[in-house]
Amino acid sequence: MDAASNLITAGEFFVVIAGELVLLFVGITFLVGLLQAYIPEERIRSVLAGRRQGVGNVIGAGFGALTPFCSCSTIPILLGLLDIGVPFGICMSFLLASPLLNPVILALLVALVGIVPTAVYAALTFTAAVVLGALLGRLGYARYVKDVMVEGRPEPCGCNSSHGTRIHAAFSFAVSLFRQVFPYLLLGAGIGAFIYGFIPGDLIVSLAGPDNPLAIPVAAVIGIPMYIRAETLIPVSAVLLEKGMGIGAVMALIIGGAGASIPEVTLLAAIFERRLLAAFVAAILGAAVLAGVAFQALAVI
Repeated sequence: MDAASNLITAGEFFVVIAGELVLLFVGITFLVGLLQAYIPEERIRSVLAGRRQGVGNVIGAGFGALTPFCSCSTIPILLGLLDIGVPFGICMSFLLASPLLNPVILALLVALVGIVPTAVYAALTFTAAVVLGALLGRLGYARYVKDVMVEGRPEPCGCNSSHGTRIHAAFSFAVSLFRQVFPYLLLGAGIGAFIYGFIPGDLIVSLAGPDNPLAIPVAAVIGIPMYIRAETLIPVSAVLLEKGMGIGAVMALIIGGAGASIPEVTLLAAIFERRLLAAFVAAILGAAVLAGVAFQALAVI
């Protein structure tokens, strides 16, 4: 494929991905705004903020697992949770679990590797989200969250507030937040498009093939810029397995791509300072490597 064809492919990918991310981000942010307008903050705090560290992290990870969104769509929800005072560690458990355990990915994994491996994957990633979220909270990483101001954030509405007032407040919230993160969204889509159009798949296989003792950590690192979406998870993973990549490396690739994709990391850069952002990426990579090793060990047995 020549440079012109690669450029066209990358351009098409950028237009599609950027468009999808814009729609998803605005749509999800608007829904979060509606929730904040209709559901009293005290009720949300009673579910998450009032929990002890361990129990709260389990609930936060469970809440994340029940949200069928891509990784980028979890950012508005994360901001909403932080904004109403939910403890930082619990929010991180939600952030870690949401892209890795959403029902779409789990359903595709069942089709790809079967029920038992998917159950192992779910158990490993859920445990990682709970433990890592609690650890980041205990280590005081909450101080590295930027003060992101959302001017349009809906104020608590009384019972007599009209539906139109609440919808307008939710829309203002979505627009205000979108303006702050839009440059990061475009940057992430551009980087992902370049890799999609110009980095051959054979190169990835050669770097993380079965003969490479570092296949699993290399696959975890490669997964981040690949930005594996749920719709492409089955064909990409099936091709890699068919070409000889080990199941452990494939799982590490999936976790790295779904858990810390370039679009998500660039969006998080708008609200996380560098130290926290590095800790988040390191947590995803660690979980990806450990899960990959576990899967590879199970495949040998």
